Amino acid sequence: MSNQKTIITAAITGAVTRKELNENVPYTPEEIAEDVYKCYKAGAAIAHIHMRNDAGEGTMSADRFEKTVKLIKEKCNIIINLTTSGDLNATDETRQEHLIRLKPEMASFDAGSMNWQHKTVFLNTPEFLEKLGMTMQQNNVKPEIEVFDAGMIYNAQYYVKKGILNSPLHYQFVLGAAGGTTATVENLTYLKSLIPKDSTWSAFGIGKGHLPILLATIAMGGHVRVGLEDNIYYGKNVLATNEDLVCRAARIIKEAGNDVATPDEARKILGLK
Repeated sequence: MSNQKTIITAAITGAVTRKELNENVPYTPEEIAEDVYKCYKAGAAIAHIHMRNDAGEGTMSADRFEKTVKLIKEKCNIIINLTTSGDLNATDETRQEHLIRLKPEMASFDAGSMNWQHKTVFLNTPEFLEKLGMTMQQNNVKPEIEVFDAGMIYNAQYYVKKGILNSPLHYQFVLGAAGGTTATVENLTYLKSLIPKDSTWSAFGIGKGHLPILLATIAMGGHVRVGLEDNIYYGKNVLATNEDLVCRAARIIKEAGNDVATPDEARKILGLK
């Protein structure tokens, strides 16, 4: 029984999954903010947030981000982690505009390109990543290094050497995305072995990989991410809510002998200013 503080991130909506698959997926700023508040009360310390347009498609609208962030801050002091992706038509500028305007405590830094779902290219050019890293430094935004394969860890370490990123880094291992690393415990163990010892890390599995990666991550001493962005089911043929998934993660963390980190405890763990 270690009484370690374990951070739960709630990935509320993503940019892909539609209400047709699970009606609990939030689209509007009001729906997203209400789900964030429910997750906060259930134990989430971080909310990872994408935006949807009126048609439910992913968008990088800075106005929508601003409205949603305002609504969340009126409800609770959860750490807000804004995506810098989620719209394949976005430009380098629109992927950063909301960071400059809102200066969130955290934001995603996807540390390389990949063949997304074997259908299109999720493009993160070296030029863009250098711009993004400097934007984050200038606006005091902590990057969450999104890792879809091992090469992205080495990319992030390269940017530390160049002064584009500041160590210690916080890594988020993304397992099970089509075109990326498969969601297996062996792959999780390998990725963890590559990061510097002063790093913090979290992980999640997509779809059917959700629960095995959740359990393994807690056992290995990492932090966890859950939510409808990654997995719409609680169990076989049972649709989930974001609150359901956070409650289960919190229960497992406690049963493993750890404590669920509050937002302020997570700020201390991650070195947020």
